[in-house]
Amino acid sequence: MTRNFGRRPPTIALMEQKEVLKALQRDHAAELKLAAERLAGTARHTEIIPSPTLSEMTGHEILLKPENLQVTGSFKIRGAYNKIASLTDEELARGIVTASAGNHAQGVAYAARERGAKATICMPTITPPLKVDATKAYGADVVLHGDVFDEAAAYAAKLSEEQGMIFVPPFDDYEVICGQGTIALEILEDVPNVTDIVVPLGGGGLGAGVALAVKTFKPEVRVIGAIPEGSPAYKNSLAAGRVMSADQVVTSAEGVAVKRPGDLPFALLNEFLDDIVTVSERDINEMILLMLEKHKLVVEAAGAVSLAALEHLNLRSRKFASAEGPHVVVPIMSGGNIDTVTMGAVIQKGMIARGRIMNFEVELPDTPGQLVKVATLLAKERANVIALDHDQFKASGHYTNAVSLGVTVETNGPDHIDRILEALKEAGFQPKRIY
Repeated sequence: MTRNFGRRPPTIALMEQKEVLKALQRDHAAELKLAAERLAGTARHTEIIPSPTLSEMTGHEILLKPENLQVTGSFKIRGAYNKIASLTDEELARGIVTASAGNHAQGVAYAARERGAKATICMPTITPPLKVDATKAYGADVVLHGDVFDEAAAYAAKLSEEQGMIFVPPFDDYEVICGQGTIALEILEDVPNVTDIVVPLGGGGLGAGVALAVKTFKPEVRVIGAIPEGSPAYKNSLAAGRVMSADQVVTSAEGVAVKRPGDLPFALLNEFLDDIVTVSERDINEMILLMLEKHKLVVEAAGAVSLAALEHLNLRSRKFASAEGPHVVVPIMSGGNIDTVTMGAVIQKGMIARGRIMNFEVELPDTPGQLVKVATLLAKERANVIALDHDQFKASGHYTNAVSLGVTVETNGPDHIDRILEALKEAGFQPKRIY
C-alpha cells in the first residue's frame, strides 16, 4: 500500500539533530548545481537505456539509469568526489579515512587519488575480493574489520579521531548526498516526462540525494525506495518515524546491507520519499540474470534491487493532469561490481528458478545398458545432459546390486521438466527431483 512517509520529525540525538537541521536549511538548488559542476569531467553522465523487456513485463515504460557503467563501477564516485572536492588543502593533507562495503571505498580511493590525498578504507570482512582489490588498485590502504558495514564504520571513526584524518561518510553527509543527487538531475534532464524514479536504499545516501533533487526541481515526480526483505532498517525506521537499527541484516546485496540508516538521509527520506517496496532474494537474482541476457549488462545485487521492485510498484493511485497512459519509470542500477564466483552462483540459481536446469536422482539395476537407456530417453526428450554421477554406494537398497544415478540436465522450463520426469516414470524409473 502506498503511504506518505513524510511530515513526521525524526528522533535524532541532540548533536546530530543540530547538524541535520543545519544541513536541511542549506540552499539545496545551489548545492546540487555546484555538485554537478564539480563532477563535470570526473563522473560519467550515464545514458538512459530503454528496456522493452521490463516495459512489457510491467505495462509501463521502463528506462534504465545504468550507474553500473559509471567510473569505478557504481554511483558512489559522485558523492565521494563531491565531498573530497569540498575539502581545503589543509584537510586533504591530513589524509582521508572512510568505511565501505566496497563501492564507496572505490569512489573515495579514486577521488583521493585525483586530489592527491592519502586514503585509508575500512571494509567489513564480507566484502567481495573484487572490491577489495579494486580499491587497492586506486592506491588506497585497505583495512578489513568487522562482519558488517556498521562495525567497519565504527573502526574508521576511531581511526579518524586517533590520527586526525578526515572522515568521509558513505551516506550520512550533506556533500555526499548532493553528489548522489546529480543522478536525479541527469534523469530530469534526459527524461523530462519521467513519472517515477526507483532507487535502492541501504544507508540512504543515494535515495536521499535523488529525493532531495527531485523534490527541489520537479516535486511531482515520485521517488520510490526499494529494499531487500533481509535488510529491513529503512522500512522499520520510516514506519516508526525515527531511525531504527535492524536486529540483523541477511541479504546477498551487500551494498545495501546496512543495520542503521544515516540520520540526515533518514530526515530527507522521511520527508520526501513517496513509497517503499520490499523485494526477495529470488527477485534480485532474477533481475541480475535478466540484465545479462536481455541487455548484456553486469549488475550487482544491490544494483538489481530497484529492478526487482518494478513488478511490485503501486502506481494505480497516481493521477496525471497532462495525460493518461503508462508511467515512465526510471530504476537506478546503482552498481555493477560483482565478483565472478558470485555471478556464477547467481546465474545457476536463476537458471534453476526458471526451470532451465534440473537435477534428479534415479536408482538403476547394476546391469549393462541401464545408463544408455536413461541417456537415450533424455536425448529423445531433448534434455541436454550437463553432468552425471554414477555411484553404487549411494543406492538405498531398493534393488539388489543397485546403483544411484545423479543427472543434471539443461531444460526449457517447468513444462519441459514435467515431461522429462513423466517419460522416466513411464519407462519404469522412479526419478527424484533434487532441484
